[in-house]
Amino acid sequence: MRSHPDACPGAVELHPAADGGLARIRVPGGTLSAAQWDVVRVAAAELGSGSIELTSRANLQIRGLADGAELGSRLRAAGLLPSWSHERMRNIIAAPLEDNQALVDELDAALCADPSLASLPGRFLVTVGASVSGLGGDFGLVSQGDGGTVLLLAGRDTGVRVTDPVDAVATAARFFQSMRGPAWRLSEVDGGVRKITDHFGVSPGDRFTPVVTPVAPSPLTPGVPLGRLSAEQLPGMPLRLTPWRSLVVPAGTDTSGLIIDPASPWHGVSACTGRPGCAKSLSDVRADARAWLGTPHDRPVHWSGCARRCGRPAGDVIEFVATGDGYEEIR
Repeated sequence: MRSHPDACPGAVELHPAADGGLARIRVPGGTLSAAQWDVVRVAAAELGSGSIELTSRANLQIRGLADGAELGSRLRAAGLLPSWSHERMRNIIAAPLEDNQALVDELDAALCADPSLASLPGRFLVTVGASVSGLGGDFGLVSQGDGGTVLLLAGRDTGVRVTDPVDAVATAARFFQSMRGPAWRLSEVDGGVRKITDHFGVSPGDRFTPVVTPVAPSPLTPGVPLGRLSAEQLPGMPLRLTPWRSLVVPAGTDTSGLIIDPASPWHGVSACTGRPGCAKSLSDVRADARAWLGTPHDRPVHWSGCARRCGRPAGDVIEFVATGDGYEEIR
């Protein structure tokens, strides 16, 4: 059982990294208007290090901040921080090529409207859509096409089917909060899935198998090398973030510096921040990943600066984990 509180950074409550304050901006569903993206870009340039990181939960990070107050004010004005009290738990990953942002917005509003959910952990996660159903959300929604919706619990289909997905997730979240104790995830709560299943009941029929189906880079879904953008990139452009550190952009977007070729050696390669940004890192993993680039690999590859293995993507991944004397390769 967890022995310390969840310390996930937020957009206002910063994490003290080696290179300054780190802010994590939750973007439920990953959708940013052009104006919102410009607010993030300008804030990164004026208040932080000048770069923006994409996370494996389709959120954004700004590094090198002195404090979170000014950033919070700018995000609030842009509609990116609708709740000061709930902002760390607003983790909703949506299938990026599906028309689901309206549902995401309803879910986000319902969760933020409940005061009892404000202290849900920063690792709380909801998934929306089939292609992201295997990302291990505490709760997941997959439409059946017949008016019903699969409600996944701790990343699994236990047979729960609902007709009001927003109310179902809010109800399940309240159950989780009431019984979680120090646990960060539903999967860590003894009997938690069973208690929620008992409340909703089980429907007969075939079970859904959760999957992870990443979108290959193309001119409309370019990847971001090592998940980091500069504040100068994509000005005035609406974006949709994906959990594979790629973007959905309008046709005709200037994708200079991004990955659009599925055969690119950058495709499928990710890394944590590493040195010098992270004090816990044992190596400059980003430089080491660049030096390694071009080595044949048949799966996504993730480079980690320490045994915490931050930012590891879901699924079958080759990992290089820094040990202080090189790297341990984990397959």
